[in-house]
Amino acid sequence: MVIKNVNLETVCGITSVLPKNTKPEIAFAGKSNVGKSSLINALMNRKSYARISSTPGKTQTINYYSINDEMYLVDLPGYGYAKVSEQEKIKWGQLIERYLHSSAQLKAVFLLIDIRHAPSENDRIMYQWIVDQGFHPIIIATKLDKIKRSQVQKQMKVLREGLKLIPGTTIIPFSSQTKQGRDEIWDMVENQFLNQ
Repeated sequence: MVIKNVNLETVCGITSVLPKNTKPEIAFAGKSNVGKSSLINALMNRKSYARISSTPGKTQTINYYSINDEMYLVDLPGYGYAKVSEQEKIKWGQLIERYLHSSAQLKAVFLLIDIRHAPSENDRIMYQWIVDQGFHPIIIATKLDKIKRSQVQKQMKVLREGLKLIPGTTIIPFSSQTKQGRDEIWDMVENQFLNQ
């Protein structure tokens, strides 16, 4: 994918009406500090277009990034952030649910998991929940540069078993530092989801 232009087109909060887009949408879900903004910036070839925050839980909205006027990268609110009230968490959950249910153009959901750790309870719930909505999430194992190369296969196995992944589920190791995994994600998006 050659990125010609990027535009943060729509930002939806808890009470917003979600847009009825006519172009394909690719959504990204993940825990608050898993590196979602860094991944989206890397995919868009932008340094800091998606706001990266030192405070996790900053993405409290659904952000629609228009790419080349052809498609959207959709940044979903981060989940599992401890300093947020239960009520807020429920509202964010409802916002994500509303999005997954109502978007006619949603082609794929990528779920980001930190490769260094076994999946958390929140990760497992989110994975199962996306599956229950009828999607087969693709796993992006973030923070690849933080582990030794010799540990990668072992950690991928930990993710596979910890999430009880459906056999055949793709896991793409990704580093926002080295951009490893970026091309693989774009190839998958272009070949599998944009030409449907």
